[in-house]
Amino acid sequence: MTETALTKTADRPTTTPMSRILRLTALAVCWVPGGCVTVTAPDKPIVINLNISVTQEVVYRLDGQAKSLIQSKPGIF
Repeated sequence: MTETALTKTADRPTTTPMSRILRLTALAVCWVPGGCVTVTAPDKPIVINLNISVTQEVVYRLDGQAKSLIQSKPGIF
């Protein structure tokens, strides 16, 4: 069996120490946050206190004929 250029170990690029460090760093970055994230439900219910004061002001305008009708017959409403 003859060796081809693809199987010769002398022709393969060697791994530099810097690329090994980069691979290990990438592996550490992917692995470390996996154990740090935890999600738990709160023990007490969430209370949202909204102190809102709602006031309403009604403004009305009546034409003259409707105004005189209301004044002449106050029991209408």
